Amino acid sequence: MSGIELSRAMVDELRKKETGAPLPVTIGDMATTRVSGSFSLVALVFNTIDNLTTQEAQVACFQNAADHLETGGRFVIETLVPPLQRLPFGETNLAFAADDDHIGVDTFDVVTQTYTSRHVWSGASGKTAVAIPFRYAWPAEMDLMARMAGMELEHRWAGWDRSPFTNRSTRHVSVWRKV
Repeated sequence: MSGIELSRAMVDELRKKETGAPLPVTIGDMATTRVSGSFSLVALVFNTIDNLTTQEAQVACFQNAADHLETGGRFVIETLVPPLQRLPFGETNLAFAADDDHIGVDTFDVVTQTYTSRHVWSGASGKTAVAIPFRYAWPAEMDLMARMAGMELEHRWAGWDRSPFTNRSTRHVSVWRKV
C-alpha cells in the first residue's frame, strides 16, 4: 500500500489516526506524482477528483492511476453528480448550508464545468470565510477519460452500499478496470 497526498497537514492528520505501521505517503500531485510499484487498486474518494480544476489535470490523473495499476487492477472514484438540475435556468448559485454558524454557497460556471464552494463560519472568535475552486466532470466524461487511459467501466453505483445509479443519484462510486 502507498499514498499520494498534496498536503503535509493532511498527512499529519493521517498519522494521528494510524494504529499500525505507517502508510508510506509521497507528497505530490495526484495527476503527476509517481510512486514505485504497481497496484491492484487506486482510489480517489470524497470528491477528490474535483480538486483538479482543469480537464487536462483530470485526464492526467486517470492516466497516472492507470500507469500505477497492474493489468486487471481497479481505479475507484467516489464523487458527486453535479447538482445542476437543482439550479433554475440561468442561475449560478446554489446554497448547501444555512446554519446559525455556517453559510455555504456553490457558484457554478456551466461553460467551464467549474464551481467555487464559498463557506462563511461565524462564532465567538469572529468570522472566517473561504472560497475553494473545483471542476466537476459528468460520469460519462470520466468514462471517456478512463478509456483514453486504457481502462473500462466495470461498475457504477449511487453509493458505497452498491445501490443502483439512476438519473436521481446525487453521488456515484465508479470502478474502472485496467485492460
